[in-house]
Formats: sequence, structure tokens, C-alpha cells
Amino acid sequence: MREGLGPGPHGVRPVLGRAPSCPSQAGQAPLMMDEREEDADEEAWLQLRPVEPLPSQCCGSGCSPCVFDLYHRELARWEAARASKDRSLLSGEESQSCPSKLSPETFLAFCISAVDRLTEDTYHVRFALPRNCQFSLRPGQHLILRGKVDGLEIQRAYTPISPANAEGYFEVLIKCYPTGLMSRYVRSWGTGHTAFWRGPFGDFFYKANQYGELLMLASGTGLAPMVPILQSITDNAEDETFVTLVGCFKTFEGIYLKTFLQEQARFWNVRTFFVLSQENSLEKLPWSYREKTRFGRLAQGLIEELVGSCRRKPFALVCGSAEFTKDMARCLLCAGLAKDSYFLF
Repeated sequence: MREGLGPGPHGVRPVLGRAPSCPSQAGQAPLMMDEREEDADEEAWLQLRPVEPLPSQCCGSGCSPCVFDLYHRELARWEAARASKDRSLLSGEESQSCPSKLSPETFLAFCISAVDRLTEDTYHVRFALPRNCQFSLRPGQHLILRGKVDGLEIQRAYTPISPANAEGYFEVLIKCYPTGLMSRYVRSWGTGHTAFWRGPFGDFFYKANQYGELLMLASGTGLAPMVPILQSITDNAEDETFVTLVGCFKTFEGIYLKTFLQEQARFWNVRTFFVLSQENSLEKLPWSYREKTRFGRLAQGLIEELVGSCRRKPFALVCGSAEFTKDMARCLLCAGLAKDSYFLF
């Protein structure tokens, strides 16, 4: 609304000049038309205003920029465009085709090329990249997936398990939960479907020979960030880092990526162990797993044993549920590791 045309002290709108005595007088129709056009323009701008995200749209992993950071950035851009009445200042549309380059700020569309159900509730999904392109993704970094269920937008963080140098694709490991909204969205996926991702994010950057030994403690799909880091070590003949990987699962059948882990354990500098919380009989396990499997939960005693058996001074990587991560941090401190000797994904 134009400046100077707001309501007066008694609720009466003042007008410039002499007020006409009846609607038929000259000047009344043009004034009403101006007001209508101005109101319509105002309504058009309000429709372009960014919508503040819901709490469900934040993945909670501390990404930067967060979805709320992006909202405030878009809001400032909208306010500047509105003030100058220049809609060209507003950003363009998000990409609808498979790109080759990620963006932390904009969701980009990627086509699903394969969906493999590993267990009753876990999926291994491959996304296509065009023209055998590679992502600029460091081992252990994660992406943000956007989904929509019943009109509600949700966002969650997932770490690609594909090698950093993979050409033409990237892969993720996703666990679905009975009442999870994102789980409903993921279960609807099929080959040829499209999903939107942005990233990468993550503060841990692995460098060859940076540590004497990596002690990887993973629970369930917390195995995901360990996979590309481990593979980057075994793919590099110059990297002499020792690796002790401990995977915590409920049952033997529930262990993810068995073939991959068996292949990695053949390298001279890699050891793998498993802790199964709902198994109690070694006789039910294959021979190759019996010596490296414990039952129950990963607790203080086993952590101290693992740290003590490391061939070099270890740096620990931990990923799992919030409760698992908290427990492992406490156990590592009690086992003699300093706070700067472990990283919590």
C-alpha cells in the first residue's frame, strides 16, 4: 500500500486533495483501480515469500548451511527483491535433471538406478550420475535427502558408502523404521524414480597415513561412513594405516555388506570384529566368523581389550545411535583415549 494512504486516527483513510462528494465524481474510479492493482501486487509478492521450515525438515546433524540457514538467506533475498520491486533478484528453480556436481545449498535431482533390499528393514540404493562423472565427496561425508509424505516435507542425513572415486554413481545404505516418515518415502522407491539430495557435509577429512591405526566402532547403519574410509585405505598401496573395525548388530543375518567386509579383512592391515546382541551360540555361525565374534553389547571391558590390542596408537571413529555414540565416547575416555583421539559422526 502506498505511503500516506494508511488509516487515520479515527479509522478513516485520508486522501490527497479534496474528497469527492459522490462516487460518480472525477478521480474516484482511478483511485480505486490503483488500490486494487497495489493490493494484487502485494498479494503476488506474499505468495513468493519463502515458507519457514518445519522442525521435521531439519535433519538434526548440524549441517552448514542448515535448512533454517537457507530459509533466512532466501527470506533476505525476497525482502531485497520486494523492496526494489525486481523479481529477477529471486533465485531460479532447482534442477530437475541428474547433475554431476553437488550443492550444499540446493537440492538436486538424482535418478535411482537400483534398489537392493539387504535385510527386512535396510536398503542399498544406487543413484546414477551422468557421463561417468565423479562426486567431489570425501570419504565419510554425508548428504541430506529430502522427502515428502502426506504433504509434509522431511529431511534426513545419509552417508554414501560408494568409493570416493566411483564413476557414474553413488550408493547409500538406508534403514527403515515402522513409523518413520522418511521410511515410508524410501519404501516407495523403485528403479527410475527420482530423489533430491544436497551436500556434502561433514567435518572429518581422512588423509593417508594421518593416523597409526583407526579403531572404527559402528552400530547398524553407522557402518556407512566407515566403508568409504576403509576402502580409501585399502585402495591406496602407499597408505599403511592399520584398521580395526568393530560392527555391532543384533544377529548374524543382520550384518550388512558381509562380502565387502570379508574382502577388506584379507588386507594385511585390516581386522574386523562383530558384536551380536541377540545371538548366543558360536555353533550357529560360519567358521570364519567364530573367532572374531562376541555376544552381548559393546561395553567397557571389550573397548579396553580392543584399544590394548591395537598395533599402533589408535584414533577412534564412532557412528551409531545417539545412545551408542554417547556410551562409546565414555568408554574410550575410560580406556585412556583423549578427547582429541576420537571422532563422533
